[in-house]
Amino acid sequence: MAEFALLNNVDHQDVRIITERSARYGDDVMQVLTFPFEFRNVQAFYPILFQQDAEGGFFPVALFGFQENENLFLDGDGWHAGYIPAMVRREPFLIGFQDSRDPGNPGRTRVLSLDMQHPRVSTDAGEALFQPLGGRTPFLEKAADLLETIYAGIEHNKAFTRALAEQELIEAVTMEIELKDGSRNQLIGYHCLDEEKVQALSGGTLGEFNREGFLAPMFMALASMGNIQRLVALKNKTLDAETAGDPGR
Repeated sequence: MAEFALLNNVDHQDVRIITERSARYGDDVMQVLTFPFEFRNVQAFYPILFQQDAEGGFFPVALFGFQENENLFLDGDGWHAGYIPAMVRREPFLIGFQDSRDPGNPGRTRVLSLDMQHPRVSTDAGEALFQPLGGRTPFLEKAADLLETIYAGIEHNKAFTRALAEQELIEAVTMEIELKDGSRNQLIGYHCLDEEKVQALSGGTLGEFNREGFLAPMFMALASMGNIQRLVALKNKTLDAETAGDPGR
């Protein structure tokens, strides 16, 4: 269970963060939330799909596998892709909120939090968070900058997906995944962009999308769908490896 603590250079002077990529550090995930600011990098390796939340809105995800706890880019030697999405890299940090102690300036401020129960947290190995005299290390500064980018990205995500939904560009999709062992798998609960409707958008809408920073991410999401076949190839490769390791199969 997560145990978040507000970071400070007294209680966490000796804390270090393990940056190795491995299933034992929580990288064996099927998908992760992604953001328009990183779509250019994400679409080079992963499919970008959409899921619906409890309120009926949508959010984009980068897909790494076809079942829970399956990351087809991960093996015993690490994560094999040229880009790792922001929500993976931010672990084990999170933005927290702290009430102001100034009566004349009420409200809450954003603060950097750390999940003390996360397997990446260590006192023996990894990247230090604080320098000997208490200042932040470059590693921690970079983590803080990433979290601020994610915080802004969450709001941009909402505006982006709302604009797509208003133009009825998001459609439900059920993908039939056929593997070389003859098995068929359905990927359900996802949505993608309707390419025909995207191509039919008016010049005015395209211009508005461009001004809002939605145009490039929309086309990046469309382009990313070619990576479904990459996932299938990676899945087939794991099946080959499993068969080779089990002569009785």
